[in-house]
Amino acid sequence: MYLVAATLLRVSAEGFGTALVLLVHARTGQAASAGFLVSAVLLPYVVSGPVLGNALDRARRTRSVTILFAVGYLVAMTLLLTVAGRAPLIVAAMAAIAVGCCEPITVALTSLLPRLVPAARLTRAYGLESASYNLAGIAGPGLAAGLTATVGATAGAFSLVGVALLGTLALLPLRIPPHAEFLPADPPVRPGLGVVTGGLALLFANPVLRALTLGTALAFLGMGGVPVVAVLLASHLAAGAAAGGQLLTAFAVGALIGSLGAARWLSARHIERVVTAGMAGFGLFLAIAAVSPGLPWAVACFALAGMCDGPVLTATMMLRQREAPADRLGQVNTTGGSLKLGAAAVGAALTATFATHTGAPALLLAMGSLQLLGALTFSLTRGVSRTAR
Repeated sequence: MYLVAATLLRVSAEGFGTALVLLVHARTGQAASAGFLVSAVLLPYVVSGPVLGNALDRARRTRSVTILFAVGYLVAMTLLLTVAGRAPLIVAAMAAIAVGCCEPITVALTSLLPRLVPAARLTRAYGLESASYNLAGIAGPGLAAGLTATVGATAGAFSLVGVALLGTLALLPLRIPPHAEFLPADPPVRPGLGVVTGGLALLFANPVLRALTLGTALAFLGMGGVPVVAVLLASHLAAGAAAGGQLLTAFAVGALIGSLGAARWLSARHIERVVTAGMAGFGLFLAIAAVSPGLPWAVACFALAGMCDGPVLTATMMLRQREAPADRLGQVNTTGGSLKLGAAAVGAALTATFATHTGAPALLLAMGSLQLLGALTFSLTRGVSRTAR
């Protein structure tokens, strides 16, 4: 039931960017303007993610807190899809911020795995968890793009509301024990800004987590505008805006294959190398996609980029589990994820800003360069950190 609930909620979250871009494009004729709304959704993660993770770490009635945030996400998403492209941008941006305050629940769920799975099976559980994200990445954009092409952008967007509702209902029968049932002591209470700064302190005090955070943040700076660029690239290739969903689906299929391969063959001693090689490969195939002569070539490049990115997600989860204190894993996961998504929000805003002045190929080259820079940063920072120790 956990996997069902988590996957359904992630389907809605993964497809939401595509659905929002296509909906705004259908209502206004301008896909680039949706980049500002995507940015407004992602930016609150920087604060809301750590707060939500800390709440799950400390809550005695964890299921109630989880359901509360899931319902908030459902309501905010409905409001944003109703006003996007119709109301003034500031109104839609406020609704997008509300979505960003609740949507981190789809990431924070990962921190519940140690409470639900015996320690001996936890490595396999993280492999399935990574596959859940990738499966959602396939189904979400595919559902949004498919329904947009057949029955219209409004139906395609609001179908994700229905998926989120099903995911929320699937949370109801779950029993999630509090930390006190399996840890020797309760997590320390960190009021006020300590909720946010505590997670940051953990990430940057640990050399491996610091290198991982810096490298993946740079990589996600390049990933934030991918939904917008996918639509722009599809239009550039004369395949139609809805074909952008095919590119994102191809990426997610590749990521699923990569994650399943990592779950089967990845060993603990190779985790750091997988992060470096995965980001570098991702950037390389984005750059190749920039010179695609047609949609099939672009689809293949996005699929290969996904195959490189999938193992990075699995390796990131394993590194956080290995390096973070057990009673702070929720805060570490959500803080790290929030920093990545905050970088993605900046990337989405930059994409929206430059989309009218540069074409999709130039944007893809820039995104690929940031992936390569992230890989280099992780490798160099990790090396310096180890020397310092």
